[in-house]
Amino acid sequence: MGLIEVNGIRVYAYHGCLAEEGRIGGHFRVDVSVEGNLAVAEESDKLADTIDYGRVTGIVRKEMAVRANLIEHVARRILNALKAEWDGDHRWRIRVVKEHPPVAGAVDHVVYTLEG
Repeated sequence: MGLIEVNGIRVYAYHGCLAEEGRIGGHFRVDVSVEGNLAVAEESDKLADTIDYGRVTGIVRKEMAVRANLIEHVARRILNALKAEWDGDHRWRIRVVKEHPPVAGAVDHVVYTLEG
């Protein structure tokens, strides 16, 4: 079993329940990891035989560009899109980090993690 991690995909997006978040936007980070049998890629040295992290990043950016109220919803869309791109027996983990959310008090970030 192998593990690929694409960490710190930075995007500026407009997610949140408050109207201001839809107008002003905010900073987000997304981490994606995928675990699975990558033995073919280990032997072949061909990009076609593995999970292309450039494509992973593109999918994350595309889904993050579609406004949502909840980061939970965005995480689900990202997971679904990744699974649609790479069929097979892979175990995905999506972590969406919303930096400095507009909540009472000083909060550095909130995180939602989804596995599937």
